Amino acid sequence: MSATDLKSTPLTALHERMGARMVPFAGYQMPVQFALGVKQEHLHTRQAAGLFDVSHMGQFWLSGPDADRALEALVPVDVLGLAAGRQRYGLLTNEAGGILDDLMISRHPEGLYLVVNAACKDADMAHLRTHLPVSVKLEEMADRALLALQGPAAEAALAELQPAVRTLRFMDNVTLDLLGEPAIISRSGYTGEDGYEISCPAHLAEALAEKLLAHDQVEPIGLGARDSLRLEAGLCLYGHDIDTHTSPIEASLNWAISKARRAEGERPGGFPGAAVILAQLSGERPLARRRVGLLGQGRAPVREGSVLQDAEGRRIGAVTSGTFGPSVGKPVAMGYLEADSTEVGTEVYAEVRGKALPMTVSALPFKRADYKR
Repeated sequence: MSATDLKSTPLTALHERMGARMVPFAGYQMPVQFALGVKQEHLHTRQAAGLFDVSHMGQFWLSGPDADRALEALVPVDVLGLAAGRQRYGLLTNEAGGILDDLMISRHPEGLYLVVNAACKDADMAHLRTHLPVSVKLEEMADRALLALQGPAAEAALAELQPAVRTLRFMDNVTLDLLGEPAIISRSGYTGEDGYEISCPAHLAEALAEKLLAHDQVEPIGLGARDSLRLEAGLCLYGHDIDTHTSPIEASLNWAISKARRAEGERPGGFPGAAVILAQLSGERPLARRRVGLLGQGRAPVREGSVLQDAEGRRIGAVTSGTFGPSVGKPVAMGYLEADSTEVGTEVYAEVRGKALPMTVSALPFKRADYKR
């Protein structure tokens, strides 16, 4: 895809004025870093607050009778039990138990609000249109921007514009007035820090971003730091750590299977791939591999695709995400290992440019999350 074919977001002009280095990502021209640079942007988000443009992600609205029941037939999530003003992490699964996409689902009085990955939004829209009944109305909210304000100073910065955000708890999702117009605001994010995700009308995005950036604790943050932050937080990146050939249980996302949808739950199964996923969850169908955290013992980062070996040099897995963790002070990675090699503390070796770099299987996340519960 040429630069002229890339889409822009409502904040692209602002990024360019601020001197961002722009790169192609999921069909969009996106900022990978600003003046601070990736490492300092990462650390600033952990210590103060960072503002991210995530407007490339898909925003969908579902409404109509039994929209929640219809969506529940496509995800292993308790959508019926989701209270108004709350959101849950969800997974669209296929009949083989693989993951079509991961998403956020929230309930509002008028319907369900979904946020899906940028690279998957067209396929997700087609999948939903195919499988939802005609009584459910599905709309893409293409006229909205999405901003993420993350870090310990996020509350103070956003509260200057809307004091009610102070009362929100982790995974609350409500509509509040911002700059005179309704915005969908959740207390959530993908960095492991306290913070908010803000969906606003596209025409309001630049003014909102400028007001937030005027706060002395807020800096603009690019995709580079967003990736290292989510990796330290042990969070999956679709298309890398999870995909159509990976089940939620292989991906160590057992917690994303709601109790109500498990074999012993109120509404067991009933979603694509349920037979495979629930058999893996119960142990009836043993796993061949599982996602783990990996902590480097040296300083060299281990990148996606690196082969993982045991002490005898036998291939036992591969890295799916890897970088140097600025907050951890060591290389951090995630990958898949044969199930009998996944115990925390196990030493494995990553093949990097002909060298075997020792890594230790680590519990996830690498950095404890700091959410306001």
